[in-house]
Amino acid sequence: MGDCGETEQGAYLDSLLNLESLRQSLVRQEDTIIFSLIERSRYPINSRLYDQSAAPSLLRFFLEESEAVQAKAGRYTSPEENAFFPDSLPHPMLPPPKHKPVLHPSGACININDKIISHYLETLVPLVATKGDDGNYAATAATDLACLQALSRRIHFGKFVAEVKFRDSPQDYTPAILAKDKEGLMKLLTFESVEEAIKKRVEKKAMVFGQDVGLQENGSRYKVKPALVSQMYGDWLIPLTKFVQVEYLLRRLD
Repeated sequence: MGDCGETEQGAYLDSLLNLESLRQSLVRQEDTIIFSLIERSRYPINSRLYDQSAAPSLLRFFLEESEAVQAKAGRYTSPEENAFFPDSLPHPMLPPPKHKPVLHPSGACININDKIISHYLETLVPLVATKGDDGNYAATAATDLACLQALSRRIHFGKFVAEVKFRDSPQDYTPAILAKDKEGLMKLLTFESVEEAIKKRVEKKAMVFGQDVGLQENGSRYKVKPALVSQMYGDWLIPLTKFVQVEYLLRRLD
């Protein structure tokens, strides 16, 4: 990412290396994820966007081209960002910022975006979007991009969480890391009360952000079902985040 030195980005990344700063960032990311899902719900499924008979599909073309532009602007010089097509990225137009690495090199390259996009297309889109095709493929792809990048950023933040937890209590994690004990690491990382609190919070946010507001009292209607957001976090987003944490910790002593 560049040689050692101090920049504003470096100071920001250093600020992430405590659990409270990470928690605040993850809470803010909830807002982004919920709003992106609400935007995606404006359009039907528009399945032609995902048609694999074309090579590449229109969505893949849109994602690759969008990532290429963002890469030139330096988006992927940040360890917070993980491209869906990292092998296709051009070099940034400006030199990368100078800062000390905050993640362990062996774990920093973890990228599970293939799992994220697969689940998003197969499970999440059919739940959020209505059936049908309105032909607004470019606008739909733009909302897909926003959703995917928000979800990817949140899930891969598990690398930062794992780094902070290891630095705070290396004696707790080192034996399991040395033993390659994935189940032991997962137990150390799991706090059910915290996960339940997150699920309740995102459901409440979805009720507030996604409510259709009218002048007459006809009961609440939501652009995205609040229970769906909570279920997404519990069944998929939180488990994948912990998967990233475990994979990172397994490489932490390399």
